[in-house]
Amino acid sequence: MDLKREWKVLAAMVLVFVVAFHLPVGAPRFDNALRESLLLVRSYAREHVLTCLIPAFFIAGAIAVFISGRAVLRYLGPRANKVLAYGVAAVSGSILAVCSCTVLPLFAGIYKRGAGLGPATAFLYSGPAINVLAIVLTARVLGPEIGLARAVGAVVFSVVIGLAMHLIFRREELVRAAGHTEGPDDDGGRPLWQNATYFALLVAILVFANWGAASDSGGLMRAVHQAKWWITSGLTALLGVVLVLWFGVRPVALAAVGVVVAATAWLTGGPLVPFAVGVVGLSFVLNLSGGDGRKWFESTWGFAKQILPLLLIGVVVAGLLLGRPGGEGIIPSEWVSRAVGGNSLGANVFAAIAGAFMYFATLTEVPILQGLIGNGMGKGPALALLLAGPALSLPNMLVIRSVMGTRKTLVYVALVVVMATVSGFLFGLISG
Repeated sequence: MDLKREWKVLAAMVLVFVVAFHLPVGAPRFDNALRESLLLVRSYAREHVLTCLIPAFFIAGAIAVFISGRAVLRYLGPRANKVLAYGVAAVSGSILAVCSCTVLPLFAGIYKRGAGLGPATAFLYSGPAINVLAIVLTARVLGPEIGLARAVGAVVFSVVIGLAMHLIFRREELVRAAGHTEGPDDDGGRPLWQNATYFALLVAILVFANWGAASDSGGLMRAVHQAKWWITSGLTALLGVVLVLWFGVRPVALAAVGVVVAATAWLTGGPLVPFAVGVVGLSFVLNLSGGDGRKWFESTWGFAKQILPLLLIGVVVAGLLLGRPGGEGIIPSEWVSRAVGGNSLGANVFAAIAGAFMYFATLTEVPILQGLIGNGMGKGPALALLLAGPALSLPNMLVIRSVMGTRKTLVYVALVVVMATVSGFLFGLISG
């Protein structure tokens, strides 16, 4: 018997018992926090899993299977041209417009494929932070000063954080890079334009399926939002053609999936059920097709198994502690409002840390900050929260740790929080 291990098991059992024994069930704040936690999980499942995370898993799986390891090393590896690598990573968010959780499968895909830690973490930060729609909304609602500061800060942050991670863990990255130097140029034998078309369709489906409503009564953005499911359907049909022509997927099987999706769309009258049916049908067809299709499905499933449970745990804990946006968790919201008042260094530190642990769906940070500013929040803490919040969250941290380890995750989170704090403090001094 391993006594050391048994003592650890006993300590864990005692801890669980003590927590269960003292659970404040019946206390209004605790009961409400439980409700908020479950409501946040429901909201996350309805608004993000189907249309955000699952397409991201398929993209990550495709990166792992169809992107050449040598190509990733050439453009994003530790020895790649730094201007090109960090330039691509820093502007990726303007295309993807994803939240801190949706970017995780994509980050895991390129990192495991051989991307350097620096470019990979630059992409990890920029994906949710450099969101054109969010920056425009920030400028319109919170003022052009904060909007411009957020845009500049997000781009600078992504590059600086990536370079800092590369320098801090340079030796480890050199060892890791050596393990990715061998191997065939495994792109499945398809020309570059075919792979580019395939990935462009996957990214476009992700973008249009999550296209948010515009605040204006008219304009192109609102027109795209009203037609987004028609656009997504058309892109999905084109993807089906690509899978048949270039990936050897059976057309009869895909046609059957299309018929079932169309039937569920007609019966339900809503987009989410047929979208889910389409995902299940595509998974079934890919698994049966063998070859590259099955590899794609298996890789996608591997990312889903690794990431989804951790995200669920993180969302439950975040909801329990802080509640939903506008709701109440165990930590009273008035404590947060009081702590971020003014432009002091302490207010900026608290705003950056609180933003790092809270979960923000895409664009929700703007109305939350509007309410906090109305209650006395300074411009500096507002910027600190904007620079830390969308790029980090408790669920996000749990998954990052599973991908690149505890030390690298702690350093990454610390860099984001410290830089957000300093930027917010300086902005508060300049803006008065």
